[in-house]
Amino acid sequence: MTDATDSSAPLRADPAAGTDAAAISDGGAGDGALAPIPAPPAKWRSLSNPFAVGFLLTLGGLAALLLGLAFSNLVTVVIYIVFAMFAALGLDPVIKWFERHNVKRGWGVVIVFFVLLLVLIGLLWLVIPTLVTQVGEFFKDLPATFAAFQQSDFFHWLEGIFGEGLSTLVTDVQTFLTNPANIAAIGGGALKVGASIATGISGLLIVIVLTLYFVLSLSSIKDSLIRFAPARNRIKVRSMTNEITDSVGDYLMGMVILAFFNSVIAFFLHLVLGLPFPLLMGVLAFSITIIPLVGPVLYWIFASVLALFSDPVAALIFAICYLVYIQIEAYVITPKVMSKAIEIPGSLVVIGALIGGTLLGLLGALVAVPVTASILLIIKQVLIPRQDAKI
Repeated sequence: MTDATDSSAPLRADPAAGTDAAAISDGGAGDGALAPIPAPPAKWRSLSNPFAVGFLLTLGGLAALLLGLAFSNLVTVVIYIVFAMFAALGLDPVIKWFERHNVKRGWGVVIVFFVLLLVLIGLLWLVIPTLVTQVGEFFKDLPATFAAFQQSDFFHWLEGIFGEGLSTLVTDVQTFLTNPANIAAIGGGALKVGASIATGISGLLIVIVLTLYFVLSLSSIKDSLIRFAPARNRIKVRSMTNEITDSVGDYLMGMVILAFFNSVIAFFLHLVLGLPFPLLMGVLAFSITIIPLVGPVLYWIFASVLALFSDPVAALIFAICYLVYIQIEAYVITPKVMSKAIEIPGSLVVIGALIGGTLLGLLGALVAVPVTASILLIIKQVLIPRQDAKI
């Protein structure tokens, strides 16, 4: 029979008694101190089977690579969803206005989309033919425009500064722009241009359908997302969510209004000053000035330089008038239009627009500012109070 106190029996720690085997080993006195039996290492940390470890690591890397490839293939779909969601948030203030005037949300959506459909039909019927004609006239009149520019006093003044190389540069630019093969090469060829137009039209239809669904179910979408938060925090999360979505909607609607004002001003300035292609420049003004903060400045530089080729005096007048409007917009119109939107520092607006534009182009530049504002709101209402509570 083996004695219970036999010293040859292996010594183990009693988990119930909280005994530490290592402490027993170190604290034992004399020759009778026994070392504990070490616990076997976890299998995932064991290098006894390097083939299995390498196989598992390879499978993990392969899975990550496949997920990355799948996401890269779904980038277009993600862009459609994001654009549709922001469009729905931009239309939400208008629909809420109808709701405040005793119009049900469904009928408000019908009215808004019907008006948008009329505007789209009006653009296709009135603007597009004229726009196509003016684009054709623009490339047709390029040689005469360059010739008139080279005979102007302004060109001779520039030539006196930069030398005779300026004439060669202008000639090369004219040759490049008047060659249809170069224009086709820029677009990737006629077939690629046609495919891009078809893809753009199908993408627009997808975005319109998604926007319709998002607008109709915006409240239920927010309720579903709020349920992911703990029950004790749902009131605060709901308040922040409503504040963010309302502010984003007001911001997007405000950007559209400001871009519309810019396009109208650009159109009438070109029309009054006799500058060519007023409708085309108005459409370009809307497309460029919808970029936050830097859009009006970019269009001001682009339109002023382009007007120099037609009439330097009219170009100078246009530059001065549009610069005055930019100041009026910045200090008078924008504060009233954006009064309900989240205020963020101008430096963060520029940084956000640059980052968003680099990642997702025009869409990224549009959504970067409301995303930045939402992040700032979360930091101010969640992170900073938690940090202040730590003493």
